[in-house]
Amino acid sequence: MPDDAAGTHLTVLGPLNAASDSQVCDFYAYPEDLQRCWVRGNMIASLDGGATEDGKAGGLAGPGDRAVFNLMRNAADVILVGAATVRIENYSGAQLTVAQREARQRRGQAEVPPIAVVTASAELDHKAKFFSRTEVPPLVLTCSDTVVDARRRLGSVAEVINASGADRGRVDARTALRILAERKLFRVLTEGGPQLLSLLIENDLLDELCLTIAPVLVGGVARRVATGAGQVHTRMRPSHLLTDDDGYLYTRYVRG
Repeated sequence: MPDDAAGTHLTVLGPLNAASDSQVCDFYAYPEDLQRCWVRGNMIASLDGGATEDGKAGGLAGPGDRAVFNLMRNAADVILVGAATVRIENYSGAQLTVAQREARQRRGQAEVPPIAVVTASAELDHKAKFFSRTEVPPLVLTCSDTVVDARRRLGSVAEVINASGADRGRVDARTALRILAERKLFRVLTEGGPQLLSLLIENDLLDELCLTIAPVLVGGVARRVATGAGQVHTRMRPSHLLTDDDGYLYTRYVRG
């Protein structure tokens, strides 16, 4: 080993032990007694760092990733997404089983978590699945310049909320989280896209990142999981690493 690596301790992962369903749920449990929003990011990337395949993140997913995706949705109070993700991935509301709904009730949560979309323009099709295939009305977090028109167009299918800060033409990330916290929606799950995740990172608002690494190469010009102008250096610590028979890796990193 080179001299400059002296003192570095490397660990071989293994032997592999199957995790029970209850253990996996524990791996993705939010902290207890939250009094502020705890923001968890859930993203997927290829081995060569692409966040999408053929323009969609869903193209990288496998059965295990979809299972973890649903587990994290079940644990959340609210799902936070960007408007581009809603359009590209053709989002609908969260779909939960009877058992999941009963478990949420026991935890004091609503049966189904709402989806909150961050959008300055509020240019969303009111006939899209995001509005029509959901049990709870979505939250549209928009800005001062847009909110009146957005309420006119979308007010019958969603709750439209002004989440601007000092800039009337932009959604302020801290204001958006304050609005969610006022509604006791502390367990926040963001599923991107890359611009929203970058916004949260730049403002030091992301508490943890659950990154699935898909065992594929995509090449091309696929974006990273976070895409924005601001650059930071936020230290994260590993919480767990899981894998499945298909070779996917499920990582969880927590700030600090």
